[in-house]
Amino acid sequence: MLPTAAEPLPALPVTLLGPADVAPVIHRRAGARSPLLVLIDHAGRRVPQHLGDLGIPAAEFDRHIAWDIGVAGLGERLGAALGAQTIAQAYSRLVVDCNRRPGHPTFIAQRSDGTVIPANAGLSDIEAEARQREIWAPYHDDIATCLDDRAARAVPTVVFALHSFTPVMDGFARPWHVGLLYNRNPEFAAALRAEFEREPGLVIGDNEPYRLGDDSDYTVPVHAEARGLPSVEIEIRQDLIGDAAGEAAWARLLERVLPAAIARLGIATG
Repeated sequence: MLPTAAEPLPALPVTLLGPADVAPVIHRRAGARSPLLVLIDHAGRRVPQHLGDLGIPAAEFDRHIAWDIGVAGLGERLGAALGAQTIAQAYSRLVVDCNRRPGHPTFIAQRSDGTVIPANAGLSDIEAEARQREIWAPYHDDIATCLDDRAARAVPTVVFALHSFTPVMDGFARPWHVGLLYNRNPEFAAALRAEFEREPGLVIGDNEPYRLGDDSDYTVPVHAEARGLPSVEIEIRQDLIGDAAGEAAWARLLERVLPAAIARLGIATG
């Protein structure tokens, strides 16, 4: 448990992650030749042992504020089915948000959707830098190394950043089943939308429920757009992938539409 409000957090150890903590990065199928690269910024909801429960009830870690519900299982299924490299972050976005730039107000959020995060208030520079150095940086370093390796092997790359969104936010029921987010490079989003529109009954959001941008996002702008790679950030509504059956259904859907969308870009998937 964390100290009470009257007790300051203990001095930061030399390392934030200890022997009982898992590695921050989950990397599957290194060296795969599929053009699809699946990136999952908010796959996990772990907290380093040193940080306890961040001062919030355990139930908060089941909510969307702690992780993107459903994406870890969906990403595992999709990557295995398509033989795609998958890189995922194991720790909660409440520890550090791996889709934000250092210094962004929500890089280490003090409040999220009405919940105050006591352990994130009044952090020293040393404490904040430890989260960046030991959790955020290894994830992005691994992505950069992966992309360098793929370029050296002349493997075409299409970046697929997998996210999910809560069905209701600030009292607004979000009608979309899936949202396609893009910024400078809309081509892959357009190709994917064309394939989704072949599926009956889907409500597709165009830069919904969020708009992708340099200020609000990090992974796609830095790793895909800066390298000129085709990319999309996809958001799937969490009630659709909140259990194993939903994950499996959406994995099957994405197994159909992703190769077809990539082929629309003139990139071979076989």
